[in-house]
Amino acid sequence: MATVLIAPDSFKGSLTSVEVARALAEGWALARPDDAVVLCPLADGGEGTLEAVAAAGGWTWREALADDPLGRPTRARWLVGGDGDSAVIEMAEASGLSRVGAAERDAIAASSAGTGDLIDAALDAGATSIVLGIGGSATTDGGAGLLRALGARADRDRAIADLSGLDARLGGVDLAVACDVSNPLLGPTGAAAVYGPQKGASPSDVEELDRRLAGFADALETAAGGRFRDIPGAGAAGGIGFALLAIGTRCRSFALRPGVDLVMDATGFTVRLASADLVITGEGRVDAQTAFGKTALGVARRAGEAGVPCVVVGGGVEPDGIASLASVGAVAVPVVERAMSVEDAMASGRAPIVRCGERMARLVSIGLRPPAA
Repeated sequence: MATVLIAPDSFKGSLTSVEVARALAEGWALARPDDAVVLCPLADGGEGTLEAVAAAGGWTWREALADDPLGRPTRARWLVGGDGDSAVIEMAEASGLSRVGAAERDAIAASSAGTGDLIDAALDAGATSIVLGIGGSATTDGGAGLLRALGARADRDRAIADLSGLDARLGGVDLAVACDVSNPLLGPTGAAAVYGPQKGASPSDVEELDRRLAGFADALETAAGGRFRDIPGAGAAGGIGFALLAIGTRCRSFALRPGVDLVMDATGFTVRLASADLVITGEGRVDAQTAFGKTALGVARRAGEAGVPCVVVGGGVEPDGIASLASVGAVAVPVVERAMSVEDAMASGRAPIVRCGERMARLVSIGLRPPAA
């Protein structure tokens, strides 16, 4: 009997990480029903982070009234730990691109205030350790909305920043931000240029956003007493990384960390890994982007460091992704059983993943079969 740790990311646009983990476990049990299968769904700090953390147990769902990206009141979820001191917040819950329809996207008007509302709710609940995932945002406001929600004066468009009214409770908070990009705030690789178009920005909007962000950066850096615009990750989530860096010194401790590392910590991945004989992770596509800190590589690296073999399941698998995983000793396995379009693969649901789990279990059984006497 073996202990198998199943710790995938979501297959975005198709299945959550919880659904993927359950499907792989179901398939595995068909071929190896006596194995101990431990589920640890993961995420990278974007949409699905709360679901993955909650699935690990020990967390309670909370809701708060928060503004969506266009300033409309909405109910947004967050998590509180059993100790009452820990909280996990997902920016996409209040300020995410999924909160606005395709025709509503407005990169200039969209605000991050709702994420500040959620931080405020966590502070009201007594949280002193907050993990904030900032993936999937609809905003390019430099974090001005978040700062206003936390008591500061901040206006990206009028280049105003005054931190004197910033919530003093932040001084007792350890704030860890899940950030998986290294973009600076401004310029051709900055928040507006790289991510603005997917949030509804036209080419002229991108130029205008970059100009406004530059003015706001001058004001906020003066107020904070430092230069943050060029720090890797400042351009994350439309510049909310920049705002958080600027107020980081006001917190008890502050860190920008890879999202998968923070989620693995929050879900107890390392403890579960210690007793595993095999790790199975996965994501929608194993490709060139896998090498840039995606969940599968983070899991494979941790497994390799612990001396535990790792298999990575991908909805699609490409040579660059295979190579990046092989560099840390992991093997990539495709889910697809025949040539098909991405749309067809996404529409096929969980059944192919169940069958993939069964195939992997049968391969392991071949490898573990004792030699003939």
